[in-house]
Amino acid sequence: MAVVPFPAPPAETIGGESVAAAIDRYLDSVQTATTRASYAETLARLTALAGDRPAGALAPDDYTAVMERWGGAAAATWNRHLSALTSFTTWAGRQEILTTNPARRLERRKSARRGDRSIPRARLDKLFTDDRHRLRERVLWRMLYETAARAEELLFLNIEDLDLEFRRGRVRSKGGAIEYVHWATGIARLLPRLLRGRTRGPVFLTDRRAPTSGLRTPAVADICPETGRGRLSYPRAEHLFKTATAALDPHKNGWTLHQLRHSALQHLAADGRTAPELQAKSRHQHLAGLGRYVQLGEQISAQVTADTDPAARRKLR
Repeated sequence: MAVVPFPAPPAETIGGESVAAAIDRYLDSVQTATTRASYAETLARLTALAGDRPAGALAPDDYTAVMERWGGAAAATWNRHLSALTSFTTWAGRQEILTTNPARRLERRKSARRGDRSIPRARLDKLFTDDRHRLRERVLWRMLYETAARAEELLFLNIEDLDLEFRRGRVRSKGGAIEYVHWATGIARLLPRLLRGRTRGPVFLTDRRAPTSGLRTPAVADICPETGRGRLSYPRAEHLFKTATAALDPHKNGWTLHQLRHSALQHLAADGRTAPELQAKSRHQHLAGLGRYVQLGEQISAQVTADTDPAARRKLR
């Protein structure tokens, strides 16, 4: 009697799937567009370093090599990229691709406490009205401040998401929910100039037409159907803002886009807005999450103390 051997299972079923293929499958499973775009930046480096190797063979040295790119970055930046690796690792474990944790040697960094991350209003006014900066940048910066939105939310805005009549835009929040952000007169006046009659596609575009082939080809949804230009990326927008604000920053490092959100909420708090009002503006699910945005500092503390001092002389009427 002849014995007929069963065919060998494909490599994918025994942990032989390549790193590049596993990362592609993982990113396809991420439902939130902003999270997917953020994680893709980190995992692109892992693909470049180990893309052709079996995903099941990933080791701590591979993850360490990836994170060396951000070794000198701020704690928040380091933690964001590490989160991408750990999220991919968790997914790969559930898929039985990884049996060990390649991120086990890496630790999250503790952010240094900073008393005040807000940008002074006078410097913001100067920044928003400086015609030396391009209209695209001035609209993005001012919209971030007026809406108190996250940078990723606004960069993923499409023209179809705008409600110009009611001065609002539909965004997908950090948790994936559909929410609205609202802007004031400054943005209402500038948006038509930025759009220039465009009716579809991303609001904020790159300077050049998007590539139509190769690894850097963006998704169809990230290309303007009228101009062929791609969606402005977070790293590029962040670089432009830090460069433009280096001269205004006392430390000459330039500010981050997220500081515009900090500034908006902190200035509203200084103006006496209540915690529920700040929560509505920021769209935090819990009031506790607002704590790091509304540290008003020594000046406000001194003013509150003086205003409530029972021994202070009453003003004459």
